[in-house]
Amino acid sequence: MPKLFSCAFVLLLILATGPSLAQTQATPAPIFVLNSKDADVSVIDPVSWKEIKRFATGKEPHHLYLTPDEKSLIIANAFSDTLTFVDPRTAEVQRTVRGILDPYHLRFSPDMQWFVTAANRLNHVDIYRWDGRDLTLARRIPTGKTPSHIWIDSKSTVAYVTMQDSDELLAIDLQRQQPLWRIKTGPMPADVFGTPDDRFLLVGLTGGEGVEVYDLAMPVPAAVQLIPTGKGAHAFRAVGDRRHVLVSNRVANTISKIDFKTMAVVDEYPGPGGPDCMDLTADGRYILLSSRWAGKLSVIDTGTRQVVRQIRVGKSPHGVWTLDHAPRQ
Repeated sequence: MPKLFSCAFVLLLILATGPSLAQTQATPAPIFVLNSKDADVSVIDPVSWKEIKRFATGKEPHHLYLTPDEKSLIIANAFSDTLTFVDPRTAEVQRTVRGILDPYHLRFSPDMQWFVTAANRLNHVDIYRWDGRDLTLARRIPTGKTPSHIWIDSKSTVAYVTMQDSDELLAIDLQRQQPLWRIKTGPMPADVFGTPDDRFLLVGLTGGEGVEVYDLAMPVPAAVQLIPTGKGAHAFRAVGDRRHVLVSNRVANTISKIDFKTMAVVDEYPGPGGPDCMDLTADGRYILLSSRWAGKLSVIDTGTRQVVRQIRVGKSPHGVWTLDHAPRQ
């Protein structure tokens, strides 16, 4: 009898609390869209596809990154010299970290020891140590003109940074916090993406019509190929199969899918309104795209290759992100 009573009690408890618990677990994570010119963030419900709230950040929020423990989404506010920490599940602001000079782009190293920011207007890269909560500046490295985007290799040893207005690619040794080499690129290099084997680096040429491929195994890394994608190649997002990556072509208003085994474009999607940053839903079905010049979040169905909806957000939407995303390699 005691065992039967105990089972019945557990069953009643599940029935009493189960639906709310199940609802909590089933609630999809929101989509975040950074409105750079409004200094705020649009929060989108991925079920109703409506903006459900906005919250203020500092001036010029451009990019964002998840903390290693997945408890905070860090939004970098370039003109306010601040980082806004937000709960990625509830969209509640947790705290603001001040004194981070011009954090335009940001990235954690895979081993989670280093946090790197690119100061787009102040022409430097900052390398911080991360203890799980706080950032300590290890070194500030002067760069060329307008450092834009950062990629860190899988071994957490080298950070690669593009210089948008001096047409350069800079490699930095993270352990020594010293530049390794600097080479010229094509016009206006923006986002940078490394293949999982660390052999090749892809650089989007916003001032050109494609993606440059750099062979990192060469004694002096050099461009070995140009992949034609479209005018204004800008931002990358891996598909999650460790073989393909998307690149937004801002001027062409398209998104190209590159096979980085063959270094060729294998598919194309529409990218209306000046396509910029992207995320990809966990099932790979939808590309979530910030349409920079249109002030909208565009949703592209990867199966039909059609724009299935657009949601009005703020001025100059840039970074877009959701916790329910496909793998980033």
